[in-house]
Amino acid sequence: MNGKLDPEERVMSLELPAYRKACAVMKSVSSDITDTISKLGWDCYDDVVVEIGGTQVSGIHQGENYNKKWAAPYGTRKYNKDAFIIIKNRTRSPFEPSKPFPEGEFKPRHPYEVKNET
Repeated sequence: MNGKLDPEERVMSLELPAYRKACAVMKSVSSDITDTISKLGWDCYDDVVVEIGGTQVSGIHQGENYNKKWAAPYGTRKYNKDAFIIIKNRTRSPFEPSKPFPEGEFKPRHPYEVKNET
C-alpha cells in the first residue's frame, strides 16, 4: 500500500454531499424562480440579494458552567427546520419613512373623550 489512511482523515469533505443535495433541489426549482423573476420584471442591473429567514440567534450570555445540551453560547445562530430563503430586490423597494398628518387634518372616526376626574 502506498499511503496511510488514518481514521481522522476525511476522504470526502462533508460539504460535498450538502452541495450535491442543493444542486438536486435547484434543478427542480430554478425554472420556477426564473418564471417568477420574469413576471416581476426584474432587470439584470437590479441589486438582488439572497437571505435566510426563520433563524434564531442566542441573545443570552451564559455562565461558565452552563448546560451545553440545552443552552447555546451567546451569538450562536440556529436554523429552524422551517427556515426559508428570501430573494430581495433592493433596487425595487425604496425606503420611505411614514410621515405624520399635517396639523389639523387628523380626525379619528371615534374621537377621544376627555373624562373629568373629580
